[in-house]
Amino acid sequence: MAKIYYQEDCNLSLLEGKTIAIIGYGSQGHAHALNLKDSGCHVIIGLYEGSKSWKRAEEQGFEVFTAAEAAKQADIIMILINDEKQAKMYKEDIEPNLEEGNMLMFAHGFNIHFGCIKPPKFVDVTMIAPKGPGHTVRSEYQAGKGVPCLVAVEQDATGKALEMALAYALGIGGARAGVLETTFRTETETDLFGEQAVLCGGVCALMQAGFEVLTEAGYDPRNAYFECIHEMKLIVDLIYQSGFSGMRYSISNTAEYGDYVTGPKLITEDTKNAMRKILKDIQDGSFAKEFLLDMSDAGGQVHFKAMRKLAQEHPSEKVGEEIRKLYSWNGEEKLLDN
Repeated sequence: MAKIYYQEDCNLSLLEGKTIAIIGYGSQGHAHALNLKDSGCHVIIGLYEGSKSWKRAEEQGFEVFTAAEAAKQADIIMILINDEKQAKMYKEDIEPNLEEGNMLMFAHGFNIHFGCIKPPKFVDVTMIAPKGPGHTVRSEYQAGKGVPCLVAVEQDATGKALEMALAYALGIGGARAGVLETTFRTETETDLFGEQAVLCGGVCALMQAGFEVLTEAGYDPRNAYFECIHEMKLIVDLIYQSGFSGMRYSISNTAEYGDYVTGPKLITEDTKNAMRKILKDIQDGSFAKEFLLDMSDAGGQVHFKAMRKLAQEHPSEKVGEEIRKLYSWNGEEKLLDN
């Protein structure tokens, strides 16, 4: 059984005198940087010339450099830009500036596990992966709490890679909640599978299919949106707080009975076989190869952009926009700023 580390297992003082470069200042980047700064660490930001985040990072109290200059100054380099952009940036900006004893860090194992980035033997390679979006990593830290993290060590050149990674986890608040030991392979494959088969691909397709079945049967699309999409948050929040049993305790007996008799009709052995194929494509690198090809300069993101456009045109999107205007929270403390 993998170990879970907590605050008492982590030593923040290991980061004293170290310069931490956060490469990227998006959702995760800003949260890591601000939390580390509030924990007393010396943090600088690395961005590409002309980045729209440059001014924002400076306004929030950071020195900002190009990724190459930040890497040159840093002892610890956390790469928090999009997966498909990491290998090129690493080769051009990070690799030439690595020094013996540096620690190269990631929040997702994709590029290391699939061999897109191959660090030299003289640096530590670790991962701290918060199990939540950046805005939650930040807000939980500010509330005196934390988001659970995963920790992995791919390469231990100094003999202190795990201790340093755990210090980083404490610095961003993750050790307040717990830090689960894993590997780059396990994190990468389970993360991709969870996103594709359940959390994003599975859930979105299920909600939209329900919406389609109801509207095809002649029901008002607004009713369909409420019943198949809007209320998903209510159920997921209950599961998040108290598991499946807690959720079922909170819903009606009618809903609970329907849960038991209908779930197995939807998620059949055929569904699980499809999931097994999805997992195999992740494990053998087929998905990574397809994704990186489409996102490359040669691929031009043609397939990706076409799928995004098609998804945005689903009838539930228009109805949802109308429904969400009914709520008092609309426009206040939104999770997304488009």
